[in-house]
Amino acid sequence: MLYRENGQFKTSYAADSQILPIRQDRIAFAVLLALAFVVVPMASSEYLLRAIFIPFLILSLAALGLNVLVGYCGQISLGSGAFMAVGAYVAYNCQARFEGMPLIVSLLAGGLGATVLGVAFGLPSLRIKGLYLAVATLAAQFFVDWACLRLKWVTNDSTSGSVGVANLKIAGISIESPAARYLLCLSFVVVFALATKNLVRGHIGRSWMAMRDMDVAAAVIGIRPMQAKLSAFAVSSFIIGVAGALWGFIHLGSWEPAAFGITRSFDLLFMVIIGGLGSISGAFFGAAFIVVLPLLLDKLPYWTGLPIDTATASHLALMIFGALIVFFLIKEPHGLARLWATAKEKLRLWPFPH
Repeated sequence: MLYRENGQFKTSYAADSQILPIRQDRIAFAVLLALAFVVVPMASSEYLLRAIFIPFLILSLAALGLNVLVGYCGQISLGSGAFMAVGAYVAYNCQARFEGMPLIVSLLAGGLGATVLGVAFGLPSLRIKGLYLAVATLAAQFFVDWACLRLKWVTNDSTSGSVGVANLKIAGISIESPAARYLLCLSFVVVFALATKNLVRGHIGRSWMAMRDMDVAAAVIGIRPMQAKLSAFAVSSFIIGVAGALWGFIHLGSWEPAAFGITRSFDLLFMVIIGGLGSISGAFFGAAFIVVLPLLLDKLPYWTGLPIDTATASHLALMIFGALIVFFLIKEPHGLARLWATAKEKLRLWPFPH
């Protein structure tokens, strides 16, 4: 009975079109941000920050970028790992070759580098679609893997192909501690999530969704396919590139091309599908499912006291994880975000059946 719009009257267009129209949602979102920015970095251990929260935030950001392309524009992509790699290596070269380059500028430059590659490999989307486009984007993955291994200037002439960063600072403030790294990732995620939410609600987002639903009809009503598709590739690649730079700089510290292999691309695609296509919250649900749930399943035998050896527990965790993926896809093909939206709708009507 507490989740109602009764008495919440809108007196302006801005109030009627705000992102969270229900007061209870705005309060819950403010409490969630307060917990994320204040309580989590103060109360969490170093293991929780490094192994769970930071990977969850960075992969949520990457899934958010991929959802722009796959979920909102309907363009299948299997090259998100390549865009993450470009973001990481461009940011690394900015730090290595330009002395005094601010860290934030380097991270954003990594996103711009991924944008260039994304637009280049998005050009085939003007002529092909579906599985053929997926193969075209998969070519980006193999090309970037080859370039990172064979072109020495990409790794700043590193003989092993691996690179690393250290002594990261922003405005003279060190961000070497896990809490500082977590707050940096959280700030990027909040800013990009709000920007993406506003973007998909505007005319650009509506043009993406029109191309996704029926591209021929969208072209008939005046939407330019080239502009809509390439803008989706550009925005998606930029966000994924920034996530890749954060993955290399903040989470890994040192990395090699294998850190952004084809497995990473499939992981991000699974996050988007399981979390919910065409949903901002779906990126976070999908990342939580892929990142957090396997860790919980690994720890479950120890918490319950079951006498199971490590190998058996690992195999059981994989089996349960796969079974849960199948269950959720059968129960709700539109993803976990749709289940959450349905639960909220039922809560708004409870206890009435209609």
